[in-house]
Amino acid sequence: MDTFSKRKFIIAAIILGIGAIFILRLFTLQITNQTYKQFATRNVLRKIITFPARGFIYDRNHELMVYNKAAYDLLVVPREVKSFDTTELCNIIQLDRIDLRVAIKKAKQFSYYKPSIVVGQISPEIYAPLSEKLYKYPGFFTQSRTLREYPSKSAAQVLGYVGEVNQRIIEGDKYYRSGDYIGVSGLEKTYEKELRGIKGINNYMVDVHNRIKGRYNNGTADTTAILGQNLLTGMDKDLQAYAELLMTNKKGAIVAIEPSTGEIILMVSTPSYDPNLLVGRQRSVNYGILDRDSVYKPMWNRAIIGQYSPGSTFKLVNALIALQEHAISPLDRFSCSGPGSTPIKCTHNHVTPLAMREGLRESCNSYFWNVFRAIINHSSSPAEGYQVWRDHVMNFGFAQRIGTELTSEVKGNIPETTYYDKYFGQGRWNSMTIRSLAIGQGEILVTPLQMANMVATVANRGYYITPHLVKAIQDTNRVFRELKFEKKVTDINPEYFNTIIEGMQAVIDETTTMKLTVHQDNIVICGKTGTVQNPHGADNSAFVAFAPRDNPRIAIAVYIENAGFGATYAAPIAGLLIEKYINDSIAPGRKDLEQRLIETNLLHVVQVKK
Repeated sequence: MDTFSKRKFIIAAIILGIGAIFILRLFTLQITNQTYKQFATRNVLRKIITFPARGFIYDRNHELMVYNKAAYDLLVVPREVKSFDTTELCNIIQLDRIDLRVAIKKAKQFSYYKPSIVVGQISPEIYAPLSEKLYKYPGFFTQSRTLREYPSKSAAQVLGYVGEVNQRIIEGDKYYRSGDYIGVSGLEKTYEKELRGIKGINNYMVDVHNRIKGRYNNGTADTTAILGQNLLTGMDKDLQAYAELLMTNKKGAIVAIEPSTGEIILMVSTPSYDPNLLVGRQRSVNYGILDRDSVYKPMWNRAIIGQYSPGSTFKLVNALIALQEHAISPLDRFSCSGPGSTPIKCTHNHVTPLAMREGLRESCNSYFWNVFRAIINHSSSPAEGYQVWRDHVMNFGFAQRIGTELTSEVKGNIPETTYYDKYFGQGRWNSMTIRSLAIGQGEILVTPLQMANMVATVANRGYYITPHLVKAIQDTNRVFRELKFEKKVTDINPEYFNTIIEGMQAVIDETTTMKLTVHQDNIVICGKTGTVQNPHGADNSAFVAFAPRDNPRIAIAVYIENAGFGATYAAPIAGLLIEKYINDSIAPGRKDLEQRLIETNLLHVVQVKK
């Protein structure tokens, strides 16, 4: 072969090789590589998200506390809009003409070809006439959505509410897009991931004008929305509503717990609001009104945010610590008069000297000042004695968040020794300096939830189960899965609780006021009142109790601001709630008491002490 022929062969081979490379590359790009196919497909696909129904919330008796109702959004594709009767459409959807023009203008600015929401959360009552006449408005269409519904109109701060996501949430969680809704507070927030479900996606073919022409790939690429999971709470819907009725025109909180399980039976905070106010198109307006109410603060959950002095209800804890530390015995007596009672005087006329059972029954301040002094002085130094006392107190769940669900819960306050060292000087304070702690005053701050948990611990003779609202979650098979919660045991010997419980029963059965308003012939109730000094106004009324004495079913704490003596309002309200829960009704002879408590208005009590 001559040189020319060799060159021709080489050139032909090179050309053929380059051609093969191009063919192979084109085959890869157009047939095997999906990237460019996806780019092309996206130009003719419209992905429409289907929103799952949010999970329901049930009470302990499987009665609905929160469910969903149908709602609709009106959307517009600006390019497809033609002349229409603006007045008629505005009348149907109950929207001002100017607002409609603004909405359409914003839609055009967003996209001339893609849909935008004109009006969201349209009720079924408005949707019905709209759907009949929608054919008259080219370019407008609707999509379905669900809104929350609260049938009992109670437990607003506990259940929480749902609101539209903001940009911060969208940037922090890829699940959410503009226009989505999310739990903002309460159980709606805590269990958002369980309640929200999983979105579905429907893929549609659209033409160059963004009009739907049919399902893409016959729907094989679509995904089905998965319903949100349902929550089963330990709450009693009817008892919750009854408690809120009794707290009408009163400021305060009530918490009731089932001692054996830690399930919260009710959690009331008043003043409150109808949770349905934060649903639908008027949500923003109503939220602004509620949020700006600085006098009554209806959106506050005082049961977990309110920090109060516990007053005489705290004497239960001090008595148990004294017994555990062998600082006193149940039979040791202290007088209400004389040098030993100074400087805390007793405010009641009763037999003296008293032992522990009578001291609890009479709520004798002098007696419990001696109890507290004995605890502090039982150690080698006041600071050491105080630390022993504080460690025991912490075992009852104070000065810490004891719930697991509501994110706004506060800790309260049981001061550390370093606080007094800094305030008074190290080695310059003793039991006399901090004597207010003996009667639940001073720097002690607790929440009503912690008070209810404390009395549940007494009812259990020394332990509590982490208080919780939700007891089970319904899985994808629609079976409720029970949640597990920690059992926390105090360092108080169970035998010492018997003396305390004897005193608590004596409070109810042997004092005149309690016999008239709280005592029940068929229920053994154990309780303790508290009249709490309040530097900001009239005294606060407090009461803790559990019932029955054996195998207790309910432990309750009632705290009412500016209501005076614990026996006047807090105790009878607790008594009615215990009766209602255990007997399922109120005895005819107690209906007058019930009506008097409902009608009492304490919101306008003079706030300055006389």
